[in-house]
Amino acid sequence: METITRHPPIVAKVPHILHGGDYNPDQWIKWKDTIWKEDMRLAKRSGVNSLSVGIFSWVALEPEEGVYRFEWLDEVMDMLAENGITAVLATPSGARPAWMSRKYPEVLRVNARRERNLHGERHNHCLSSPVYREKTLAINTRLAERYGSHPALGVWHISNEYGGECHCPLCQERFRTYIRNRYGSLDAVNEAWWTSCWSHIYTDWSQIESPSPLGEINTLGLNLDWKRFTTEQFVDFYLHEIKPLKKLTPAVPCTTNLMGTYPGVDYPRLAEVLDVASWDSYPQWTGTERDTEIACWTAFCHDLTRGLKGKPFMLMESSPSATNWRPVAKLHRPNVHMLQSMLAVAHGADTVQYFQFRKSRGASEKFHGAVVDHEGTENTRVFQDVAAVGERLKKLDGVVGTTTPAKAAIIYDWNIRWALDDIQGMLQSKTDYASTVVAHYAALRAQGINVDVIDSRRPLDGYSLVAAPMLYMLRPGVAESLGAFVKQGGTFAATYATGYVNESDLCFLGGFPGPLKEVLGIWCEEIDALYPEDRNAIQWNGARYEVRDLCELIHTRGAETLGVYGGDFYAGRPALTRNRYGEGRAYFIAARTDQDFLNAFYHTLIDEARIPRILKNVKTPPGVSVSSRTDGKIEYVFLMNVSPQTVTVDAGALGAKSLEPYETWITQIP
Repeated sequence: METITRHPPIVAKVPHILHGGDYNPDQWIKWKDTIWKEDMRLAKRSGVNSLSVGIFSWVALEPEEGVYRFEWLDEVMDMLAENGITAVLATPSGARPAWMSRKYPEVLRVNARRERNLHGERHNHCLSSPVYREKTLAINTRLAERYGSHPALGVWHISNEYGGECHCPLCQERFRTYIRNRYGSLDAVNEAWWTSCWSHIYTDWSQIESPSPLGEINTLGLNLDWKRFTTEQFVDFYLHEIKPLKKLTPAVPCTTNLMGTYPGVDYPRLAEVLDVASWDSYPQWTGTERDTEIACWTAFCHDLTRGLKGKPFMLMESSPSATNWRPVAKLHRPNVHMLQSMLAVAHGADTVQYFQFRKSRGASEKFHGAVVDHEGTENTRVFQDVAAVGERLKKLDGVVGTTTPAKAAIIYDWNIRWALDDIQGMLQSKTDYASTVVAHYAALRAQGINVDVIDSRRPLDGYSLVAAPMLYMLRPGVAESLGAFVKQGGTFAATYATGYVNESDLCFLGGFPGPLKEVLGIWCEEIDALYPEDRNAIQWNGARYEVRDLCELIHTRGAETLGVYGGDFYAGRPALTRNRYGEGRAYFIAARTDQDFLNAFYHTLIDEARIPRILKNVKTPPGVSVSSRTDGKIEYVFLMNVSPQTVTVDAGALGAKSLEPYETWITQIP
């Protein structure tokens, strides 16, 4: 086994998997002498060793401008320390007090229709507002000064679920500055955005505005750069928030909780400034066979989050049972909570945390799952499920800091998603980039291997296989990196809709897939969008596989044809190719297929790339997920039944194992 270094625990003084969740003691100040004390008893009984506090507590901490009330939080922090519970202490910027909105309306966001919002909701604040920045810096500084040396402090939780955008005059000016710095001249802007179309050429910087349904929405380069600017707004605001925290508590890690594939912020860019990645996971379990797909999506997001920093991440939020904001707030079936928690750990989480610890009594989250129900005792099924997770996590100290070794990677890129979501062609808004990437990921995972989910600009060192479905946009350096990877012996798999545009959404001239034509050995002449009822097929390896939605018409330019189309006017033309490039091979799938083709295709590629399966020479049966983590000496294998049916697994040298519905089995291999 290659040399692997164990990562330090997320909280240096806590060499355990953190288990806990969002705690809102400020909702219960009136009953603190009874409920707070009972919460500590219940926390210990459920195996909770961490609680997140202060996330939406601004008005409780600063009820009037400049008037601070930290006494209640002092008591909470002391109480956590006395009970051996680590505090994930939040900055409160996710929701500002009403007094601030009333006195300083500039802190409220302006929407794309140029209407200023009223006070309310969360994340309704302008990131450009000098007042909001001043107030945030003031309260964050006081938090760091007061609790920086507190024994309970373990992690800084910055704001909450960054998202949204503001179109106010302040943000418009910052956007113009961003564009000026990015391009340098209006001529460069006009060329990058191709504003000669429809006579939209800009002749003065003041003419540039953010996209709006009342104005410009069809200059696609503008739309892309607005999204990039919005990401930079959050990066800049995050750095603003942590400035006093890093100055006063440099050893305490800072993070903000992400939301899987949320399209509003480029997470790889935001992750550059995080100490540790964290995310909020809410799978919509159904109790049916669909749960195998739901588990796969969830695993994909875990691997994506782990890939942001290349080390263990924090599962910051999950529900121990019903998720109130889902259209159907279905209860977790037996074993599902354990499965959900172990699935996160198996894919690299060093924490299992929930929203919420105690159910709110009123408002919008009163029916959201919680460790402690309105009934208020440990005598509930959900509490017992949480306690069982707590007991299991206590036995997994050896997993803390271990890596999730992967020889295969799949590319998921926010910039590509933005461009495809905004495309005017092919299938318009139904290009399904995210679900397409997950389908290929599912086929890789079905081979019983670990998979990294990476941004297109990540280095490819150490991988044997890289898959890049719908690599529509080739950002600077990506084609060169992939070419070098294949030339040095790597296996590369690409699909239709690859290499169409550059980072400004300008089409490559000279034919698609642009700079990857030589690597893939093909030229794409056209792409056919099919109606929902239309079907075609790929004939490959003695079988016929149905295709739908998109079929690319390609010519080989050095590649060998492995499979051909079975119908329509392009029957017999190449649909699956392989190109030998340097020491490696580059494959191209010209059409969107069903899962049976992808499973067979990636089975072939895994064997060809000689990537060892976690369970040696054992194919993972449907409904079973297998993952591993290692410190270089011991490999921890997680075998998880993600279906509602009992499954028997031939685990090779480990023997046969029967798994009940949603059961998880963890073993060690020296």
